[in-house]
Amino acid sequence: METHRLHQVAQRAGDLERAVAFYRDTLGLPFIASFDPPGLAFFDLGNTRLLIERGAPSALLYLEVDDIVTTYDALGSAGVEMTDPPHMIYREDEAAFFGDPGSEEWMAFFKDSEGNLVGLVERRPPEPPA
Repeated sequence: METHRLHQVAQRAGDLERAVAFYRDTLGLPFIASFDPPGLAFFDLGNTRLLIERGAPSALLYLEVDDIVTTYDALGSAGVEMTDPPHMIYREDEAAFFGDPGSEEWMAFFKDSEGNLVGLVERRPPEPPA
């Protein structure tokens, strides 16, 4: 069977120029190209293409970060609408889902320039034994 990899994710934009400025300048994603008309802009999102498209349906993106608290605070300081502060959503008890026992997954959420909800994710390793 062929291996499948995520190639592209599309996100809705009401105002393409505003959305490009947000994803390029506020989030710091590498900008690839824009085609207007028809209302498309492309970014590199960790070797997956992010398409910002006028009229596309809204998607829920989850962006992995190294330090969720610092990223959350920096986006809030930049005027981004923060909707849900960093919190642990899962603790790995048996190494069955994503990591070693004691690993944690934390999330926080904000709204992009177009009102789309976007998640931040940090995976924390287990605390060293005391």
